[in-house]
Amino acid sequence: MRPRGVQIAAAGVLCALALGGLAGCGRSEGGLRSAGATPTAVGPVRLWPDLPPATNPPIDYGETDTARVPGVQVPDNDVHSLDAVAVVAAEVRAHPDTYTGGDGLYEETARAIEACGTAPAACPVMRPYYHDLTGNGRDELIVGIRMPDQQVGVRVYLAENGGLTRVMSTVDQVISVELAGRDLIMRVGSAGIPGYEYRTAWSWDEQQHSMLPTRDEIIRVKPSGTGPSTVPAPRLVSPTPTLTPTPPEPAADAPAPLPVPDEPSP
Repeated sequence: MRPRGVQIAAAGVLCALALGGLAGCGRSEGGLRSAGATPTAVGPVRLWPDLPPATNPPIDYGETDTARVPGVQVPDNDVHSLDAVAVVAAEVRAHPDTYTGGDGLYEETARAIEACGTAPAACPVMRPYYHDLTGNGRDELIVGIRMPDQQVGVRVYLAENGGLTRVMSTVDQVISVELAGRDLIMRVGSAGIPGYEYRTAWSWDEQQHSMLPTRDEIIRVKPSGTGPSTVPAPRLVSPTPTLTPTPPEPAADAPAPLPVPDEPSP
C-alpha cells in the first residue's frame, strides 16, 4: 500500500489532468462550468478592394526632427551631468532666427533663454526630467520650454557616443505631460473643437532613431466653467399606489350597532 501522502499527490495530478477534459475534482462547488456558446467571430471586411494602391510612398515621419546638438559633450553618456538650459541655449546659438521646425522658437523665447544666467526667474526652460524612453538602459533628458500663448515646447535628448542627439521636438498648447512606461503622453487643447482634447503617445522608433507619435486620440471632455447644463433633466414619475379604504374604528363611547332582524320567509 502506498503512503497516504503519495495517494493525495497522485490524486492531485489526476485532478489537474482531468480539468483539461472539463471534469471536476473534489466537491462540485469548485468545478468548471460552461460559460455558454461562444459567438461566431466576424472578421473585418475590406470595402472597395479594387482601389489602386497609393502612388506616393509613405513619409518617414520624424526623420527630420532628429539633430545633433553642437558643442555638447556627454561624459559616459550620462545626461544627468548636463545643464538643461545650456543644452537648449546651444541649439539657439546654432540656429539663430529659426522660428519653425524642430529648432524653431519664438524670438522672445530665444532671447529669454540667452538671459537665463542673469534672469533665472524669467527663464523659460522648466525643470528637466530623466527617464529611459529608448530602452537602452540609460536615461534620456526631457526638457520643457514655456512659450507665448500658453504653448510649451517639449524636447527629448539621447546621449550616445559621447555627444547629444535631439530625438523629439514638438510645440503645442499643452495641458499635461505624463510618463507611462516608455511612452511620453501629451494632452493638448484642440483648436476649433470646443469640448475636446488631443492625447498623443510618443514612443521610441528604432528604425527612425526618433520618438514618434504612435497613438493619437481625440477625447471628449467637459469644458471648465461651463455652469449647469442647459438640457432639461428628465421628469421622473413614480407610479401612484392604489389605496384600499379602511372603515373608521368606532369610538369608545359609541353605542353598539343594533342587530339586523332576519327577513321573513315568503
